[in-house]
Amino acid sequence: MRDVEAHHVASLRELLSATPWVERTEELARALRLTRDPGGLMLVGTPQEEPWHLAAHLDDESRYADLPQLSPTLVRWQPPPGAPAHLSIGMERLADARRGETLFVVNPADETPAPLLERVDDARRTGATILALDQGDHELTSLAHDAISLTPSNAPLSFDGLQHLVSSAAGEAVESRRKGGLKDRLSRFLDLVSGPRIAE
Repeated sequence: MRDVEAHHVASLRELLSATPWVERTEELARALRLTRDPGGLMLVGTPQEEPWHLAAHLDDESRYADLPQLSPTLVRWQPPPGAPAHLSIGMERLADARRGETLFVVNPADETPAPLLERVDDARRTGATILALDQGDHELTSLAHDAISLTPSNAPLSFDGLQHLVSSAAGEAVESRRKGGLKDRLSRFLDLVSGPRIAE
């Protein structure tokens, strides 16, 4: 499965190489890498859609690139009783956000729920870096230190494709990829030892 995803990302980069999208995803990925400590990257979605897929990819990239700070803390709106520890972290985690930590908000809908915007604003006030992927929500974008908005009028790729580009770029040095090329990247992906993944 991982080799299919690596091919997918490589193809996307080739198709988008003449556009600003690859550079923008690399910029956001660099900001993710600046998270100071393991556990400091908080990933949150909406009550209707939690970013499971992106969480799993970032966790893979964290192990692959030996960057423990990239392994996300998946923050959930209503963790079910009896959920494993890593899947039972609720919204109260955002109240403890501090400088050196990153809150990564992923919203595939047109609007971000007001309760989430309030929590994002609070986290920003306590010093956390706010990053976002959205579909053109100006309120969320205005709160973020860096954000990529994917709207039908400017998007040559899907929201899922955007998440793949960001997570893949987060786990690698841009300079290294440019020197080694896409074949080298794919080869290293195939060498990744399978390990525990975030799963629902």
